[in-house]
Formats: sequence, C-alpha cells, structure tokens
Amino acid sequence: MKIINLGEWHKVCYILLQPKKGEEGMDRIIEKKKWPLKKIIWFSLGGSFVIFVLANIIFADRSTKLNVRSERISIEEVVQDYFQDYISITGTVDPIRTVYLDAMEGGRVEDIILEEGTMVEKGDIILKLSNTNLHLDILNREANLAEQMNNLRNTRIMMEQRKLDLKEQILELDYLIQQQRKTYLNNESLFEKNFISREDYDDSRDHYEYLINRNELLIESQKQDSLFRKVQIEQLEDSVQRMQDNLGIVRNKLEHLNVKAPISGELASVNAEIGQAISTGTRLGQINDLTSFKIIADIDEHYISRIKKNLLGEFEFANKTYKLKVTKIYTVVRNGRFSVDMVFTEDIPSNMRIGQTFRVKLELGDPKEAILIPKGGFYQTTGGQWIFVVNEAGDTAVKRNIRLGSMNPKYYEVLEGLEPGEKVIISSYDNFGNVDKLILKK
Repeated sequence: MKIINLGEWHKVCYILLQPKKGEEGMDRIIEKKKWPLKKIIWFSLGGSFVIFVLANIIFADRSTKLNVRSERISIEEVVQDYFQDYISITGTVDPIRTVYLDAMEGGRVEDIILEEGTMVEKGDIILKLSNTNLHLDILNREANLAEQMNNLRNTRIMMEQRKLDLKEQILELDYLIQQQRKTYLNNESLFEKNFISREDYDDSRDHYEYLINRNELLIESQKQDSLFRKVQIEQLEDSVQRMQDNLGIVRNKLEHLNVKAPISGELASVNAEIGQAISTGTRLGQINDLTSFKIIADIDEHYISRIKKNLLGEFEFANKTYKLKVTKIYTVVRNGRFSVDMVFTEDIPSNMRIGQTFRVKLELGDPKEAILIPKGGFYQTTGGQWIFVVNEAGDTAVKRNIRLGSMNPKYYEVLEGLEPGEKVIISSYDNFGNVDKLILKK
C-alpha cells in the first residue's frame, strides 16, 4: 500500500475543490463528502508511526550498557544495623619495659658471667671490666687526700699551740699588771706625802697604764687569731670533705666496672666479648621486664587524628578474648604509618611470647545505628562516590551516586543514596569500563 505524502495530499484536495465543467459562474450547494473508512485508518496509522518515531527520538535510552554474567559478580543487600567503628591492626608482643645496659665506665672486658637468655635478679653481676687508669687515679686522689688531711692536722696543732702561747702571755701580763698596780698605788700614797718625786710617781702610773693597754691588745689579738684559725680550719675541712667525696665517686666508678642487672628479668642480649675494649656509654645489652607485656601496633596515618589515649581494643587467643587499652601514641609517621602502645586491662595470656603477633580490633567510637553495605572491590574504582544498584527484577543494575561515611573491616556506613532492602554490586568494577547500566545475564 502506497502512503500519500503531504504534497500529494494538497494536490488531491485542490483537484476535488475545482468546479465541474458547465458549472462556472453558477451558485450551487456543494455537498460535503465523507472520508472513506479505509483512508481514515491509513491516516491514523501514519500519524501513529510519526508519533512513535518522535517519541523514540526524544525519550530513547542513550545510556551505555554492558552484558554481565550474574555468577561473576557479588550482589549484597543494603541493611540497617548497628555500625561499630573499629579498625583491625596487627600488634606485636613486647615486654612491658626494656632496660638497656650501658657502660658507665670504660675498660677492657675481663669476664662474662651471664649469657643472654638467662633470667637475672636485680644486682647480679653480668660481666666484669678492668681499667688501670682508673686505679691509678684512685691512688693519686688517696695520696692528695692524705696530704690535705695532714695539713689540717698540723693546722689544728698550730692553732692549739698558738692558743696556749697567747694564754700564757695573757697570764703573765695579768701578773705584771697586778704587781705594777701595787707599785702604782704605793707610789701614789708616797707622792701625796711628798716622800717621792713626781717623776717616780708618773713613771709608775704610766707603766701601769701601759700594761693594761697591752693586755687589752693581747686579748683582742687572741680573739682575731681565733677567728682566723677557725675560718682556716673550716676551709681545710671543706677541702678534705670534697676530696673524700670525689674519692668516693671515683671508687664508685671502680664499682661500675662490674656491670650489674638494674632490674630482675630476662637478659635479652649481651653485646661484648672477652678482651674487647669498651668506651663509656657503649651499649652492652638489654634486660626485658617480664612482669607484664604490651602490644605495639602500626596504624595507617589516615587514622592519626582519631587515635587517642584510652581507646579500647581486643584480640582472640586460645579461644579467649583479651582486652587492651591505648597508653602511648608515637605521632612520628614513617612510611605512611605510626605506632601505638597498648597494655592489658584485665588478664594476660600465660603462654604469650615476645615477638608474637595478633590481629587487634581497635574501637574508634561507640556503636551507632546506620545504613550499611558490605565492603568490596568496587571501592577501589569508585572511591565510594557511586555504585551499581540492582533493580527489583534482578536483570539490570544502574549506576547511582552515593556518599559513604566511616568504615570498618566489614562494612561501609552509607550517608546518602541508598535505602535498606536495595541490592548493590560490591565486587570489583575493573572490567566494566565507563558504562551506565549493566544487563545481568544468568
């Protein structure tokens, strides 16, 4: 059947409207003709076809599609449940405290008493050193101390002798004053009676006053000499005390040639050989305090702002859960990671060994109700910004923008874009390319 186009239709209408021959100029009533049913049907079909084509042009699905087999992808349901904000980290067992053995005095290694791996008690001698120069230094200091103590002794003797001499002088002068006083008083009486001359009287008086002044001067000299000797002795005593203290320190250095255990524990290492020359400050080994343990864990720097002291953690060992608490944070980041120390808050495993590793579940916050989707490979491609959502029939999956929040080793927290009950593809999107819709084939 030939379809009449718009130009032909105009032409037909023009022919039909022309007056018949012999009727020009005459007025007559033209009877309106009805369209045949067949023509109406054909025009309706043509219009429907045009509308269909236009609708396909305007509303056609231009999204890119990809056929995917359902068994090659992972589809999970979006759920609403309590979200526990935690991370899973690897922790290594360390002793609660490590004490290092450093040489407090240099010397030559004479003997190694205890080997590494031995359990030691505080004060046990681990190794012995020798130092000839230190022994000579002690002998010289002892000689200087003896000389200084001898000077102090001589000064004390001289002071006592000087004190006795002054007492003797004062005693003798007191006697002379008494004798001269008698003479002076006697001459005074005789002078008043004119039995002696005035010159004799003045001489006796002057001599008496001289002796008195001399006595006062001698007493003052005795006081000053006593003060001087006292200061001198105090200085000598201080000097002797300092020399004794210094000698004690040097003797302690001699004692440090015996390297002893500062705490009880396990002698983890001994870094010395017999005959080796050791300088002051050289590390000779370490002792581990095994009264308790701690867990040292490395954490990705992404979490450094969320890790705080007293955060709780736990791990499974021998079918039992053990609780931990963060006590120290090492904020220095190396190779994208930082470290924390965690100690046990309750029981400690009895058969734990240093260097053993555990998977620790470290809580970052309290549980909260949230919309969750399981973790999957899709995140590496989308960065959590979009995901493929499967329709109810399960035959297609369409890309949809979403917004994720916190995550733990099992789930992502969904903030926007998904509702509980919907199904999403969580496996890797590496083979999907940049398509908008997946056609799921069984």
